[in-house]
Amino acid sequence: MIKVLAIDDEPLALQQLVAYIRKIPFLELAGECQSAIEAKEILNSETIDAIFCDINMPDLNGMDFVKSLAAPPLVVFTTAYSEYAVEGFKVDAVDYLLKPFGLDDFRRAANRLQERCERASQQQQNIPLTSPLSPLPSEADDTIFVKTDYRVVKLAVSDIRYVEGMSEYLKIHLESQPKPIVTLLSMKKMEEYLPPYFMRIHRSYIINLKKIQEVNKNRVIMDQDTFLPIGDNYREAFNEYLNTKFLGK
Repeated sequence: MIKVLAIDDEPLALQQLVAYIRKIPFLELAGECQSAIEAKEILNSETIDAIFCDINMPDLNGMDFVKSLAAPPLVVFTTAYSEYAVEGFKVDAVDYLLKPFGLDDFRRAANRLQERCERASQQQQNIPLTSPLSPLPSEADDTIFVKTDYRVVKLAVSDIRYVEGMSEYLKIHLESQPKPIVTLLSMKKMEEYLPPYFMRIHRSYIINLKKIQEVNKNRVIMDQDTFLPIGDNYREAFNEYLNTKFLGK
């Protein structure tokens, strides 16, 4: 299923868009919004694969909204103004629906969206996280790419606060956004790829040593709401690191 968000400031147009989405078996409606501001709040709180977005909206138009996103989902633009078509494809839109459009037009756009999702998923499966052509990142080379749902997103390594292991998946917690990136990857692979200023302190946690605020007994405090345990098997190595940075007796 492809999780999608419907965005249009006109209630009747939004109602029709939602009705079309519900008729496509492989689309899952995650929410409906009447403004880009409202949509941005949803994108910050949950993972969305694609958006169907009107362009001509008050406050923040759809084109500027997509350009403002650090890692935008796939986009199908909807609008009554044909002059936006070329600009829409400049931001790599999957498709462009000119209002008024019918179900057949919408279905064609949805099929293109599904094809793009499947292609991105296949490409990601064929690209290993590490290879002879992809050396371990240094502070000068601060970029990694990870797959989350049907998207491949670019992350700055220095933006990572900590990594949390969940069975076969990882949650990558970032400084720049409240919602973690969830990806199918092992802790071992992630640990091997990250630069030396990251350290594994527990079987379920790898932390960015530069982001530590405090160490209190058997816990590392990353912020006022995040307390991470230090595992027995990792305590000695972590204490050795602390000793290299400790000032005083």
